[in-house]
This record gives sequence, C-alpha cells and structure tokens, in this order.
Amino acid sequence: MSFEWSPSTVGQFCPFKYGKNLPERDRQKGFIPVVSSAGIVGKHNSAHVESGGVVIGRKGTVGSVTLLEEPFWPIDTAFFVEDLPEVRNLRFTYYLLKTLGLEKMNTDSAVPGLNRDNAHALQISVPKLKQQREIADSLQALDDRITLLRETNATLEAIAQALFKSWFVDFDPVRAKLEGRVPEGMDEATAALFPDGFEESELGLVPRGWRVFPVADVASVVKGKSYSSKDLVDKHDTALVTLKSFARGGGFRLDGFKPYSGSFKATQMVVSGDLIIAYTDVTQAAELIGKPAIVIEVAEHKTLVASLDVGIVRPLENRVTRQFLYGLFKTDTFQAHTFSHTSGTTVLHLSKDGVGSYQFACPPFSIVEAFSVVAEALLGRQQVNIDQMRNLATLRDTLLPRLISGQLRLPDMQAHIEEAV
Repeated sequence: MSFEWSPSTVGQFCPFKYGKNLPERDRQKGFIPVVSSAGIVGKHNSAHVESGGVVIGRKGTVGSVTLLEEPFWPIDTAFFVEDLPEVRNLRFTYYLLKTLGLEKMNTDSAVPGLNRDNAHALQISVPKLKQQREIADSLQALDDRITLLRETNATLEAIAQALFKSWFVDFDPVRAKLEGRVPEGMDEATAALFPDGFEESELGLVPRGWRVFPVADVASVVKGKSYSSKDLVDKHDTALVTLKSFARGGGFRLDGFKPYSGSFKATQMVVSGDLIIAYTDVTQAAELIGKPAIVIEVAEHKTLVASLDVGIVRPLENRVTRQFLYGLFKTDTFQAHTFSHTSGTTVLHLSKDGVGSYQFACPPFSIVEAFSVVAEALLGRQQVNIDQMRNLATLRDTLLPRLISGQLRLPDMQAHIEEAV
C-alpha cells in the first residue's frame, strides 16, 4: 500500500484554523457543542463552524484531538480543521492527527502552547480519498466496539441503581407486601426479608424495623494523600487516584492516574472494589463534588494511592457494603446533602462531615447482602467489558500509526483484530 501514498505536510493536507472566543457569559441556550482544548465544555445556539471537524488543543491541553461530526464552536484555546469531504476524509484526518505527537510540541514553558507553523511543517504521507475512507472505516469499527461495551456498562450500572432505588428509596417490596401483593422480580426467600409495613422516624415513614443512621455510624472516611509536584515522578508501579479518576456524574475513569513517588499511609491505598468519593471540584456545574466511584482493577499500576481530593469510604463489618453505599451516594437526596455542605467559588470543597452526617434508613444486613450479591455480579460483568475495552484500545493504538503511515495493509489489520477478539 505504501507506494500509493503521496508525501505532504500537515499544513498542506489539513491546515489549522484558529478558534473564536466565546465566554461562558455570552453563550445562549442551544444544542451546538462548544469545544475547547479539553473537549466539549458547553453548548450554544449557533455554530462558528457549520460542518463537522477536528479540534486540536492550542493552549491548556496541548495537542489534544477531538472529533466533531456536527456543526460546532471551537473557542480560542484551540485550532480546528473543518470537514471538506471532497478533499479529505474527516475520520482519517482525526486518526492521522492523533499519531503525530502534537501533545509533545509545547513551545511555551510558562503557558503550554502549540505553535501552528511548527505543526504545519510536520511531514506526512497520505493516500487517496478512497483509501482514506477504508482506513478510517476499519479504525472506526474498533472504536464502535469500544463504544458499545461502554454503553453496555452504563446499562449494567443503571440496572443496579434502579434496583437500589426500588428497594431502598421507594421501598417497593415493602409497599407490595403491605398491599398483599408479591414483590416483583424477587424470589420468595428474598421477599421474606422485607417487612410488610412502615413506622415513623426522623426521616418520616421508613420500613418497620429499619433504623436511621448517619453514614459515620456505618462507615469510615479516610482522606487521601497531600502531595507536591516533585512527587509526580513515574515509579512504574505506583499512581495517584485523583479527581480525574471520576466521571462527571459519578463512576470510575481509567485515564485519571498520576505517577507518584512520594510517601503515603497504608490507609490511603486503594484497591479494586474500593469505594471513593470526590471531596473537591473545579467544574462550574459541580459535576464531581460528592460523586462516588468504585475503583476498577488496573494492570498498569501495582499500587494505587488516593490523593487529597479523594475520600476512601470503608464500610463497617456487618452493617453495610460498598455496593450499598455506592447506590446510596448516587441518590438525589445524598447529592443534595453533599452540595449543601460544599463551600468555595472557583474550587469547591466538601466539608469534613459532608459524607458522614448524611442520615438514611438502614435495612437489616441480610437485605443489604441480598442487594450486594446482585450488584457485585453486575460489577463483575462490567469488569469483563472494561478488560475487553482496554485490549481493544491497546490494539487500536498499536495498529493506528502503522496503518495511518501505510506500513500496515488493511487485510493484515483485520487479521490482527480477529486474533484479539
């Protein structure tokens, strides 16, 4: 395939254009993505670019590459390449730019920045448009598989949360038994664990026999390690779990680790299955503060340490489980509680007792265990999918530069994919 490729430069093939400033105060309600060097950061009612395109980080997250397949507004911390389907394939351009190491082309030590002239001068080789489409379609097939697995995991998590809400927020099994009905979706032994009536408490009506506790009575919260920049040295086997480890709205991300070489206490270590919660937030919409995540197994790091922005929540034996607390922390009432215990403007901080002071109706441990068995099984399926996603992503990232440069033929790529899956 290599003899079919033509020499070119980034500036000739896909010239970068400057984004346009759009302060948050000037954005109007709409559906057009507003894109910075960090990705989509908001919406607006009009587009600066009326086609799809690729956004490249100029300041801040230097060299980041974001694909947009709809009209968008790139702000002035970014460059963009507009979609010209008669000239170049958009997805091929996106994949090509991801292989060029743009993130390493910082030309300003004080404020990270990507120099357009330097980027434009990069030498590349490009195939004809038909081949661009074929290459992009093959790579997209891998990305689509990863997206499907990610969506499947979101569904599995939603199932667990729906079950938690039914049992512990809406009290559906108790209401069913009170009305003489058989609780839906559970066997006879599980149904027998629930009472058939309610009683008054400081939280209002709760299932009979359930006691109201603050979280502090059933779990401990340990704050993570305070660190300095000199500690962020790669030791290959130790990393910090940080705010970037939280997905917006809750859940664990695998790309939020920071290499770490400093000291830490044993209580500040986290392992797969541990429950963590965000204690600070820099998002304007408070999308992280008070949000929980279950730590996912990672092969890249032997030791994980929570950073100061993270709280490690450890349930007391035979009271509750991590899966129960994770469901509890995702409820609207808990989120409202933690937000009311938050202070700060630019950086939000959750108060020390913001988690421990939350009160809830605690069921007998037998019911907690019954829920946790189901939730753990769902989490196990998520872990299998995550492992497959990582394998596919590794395969894609390995094949990408070889395919984009013409060193690997498409039939050979398909053989690699079939071996992996």
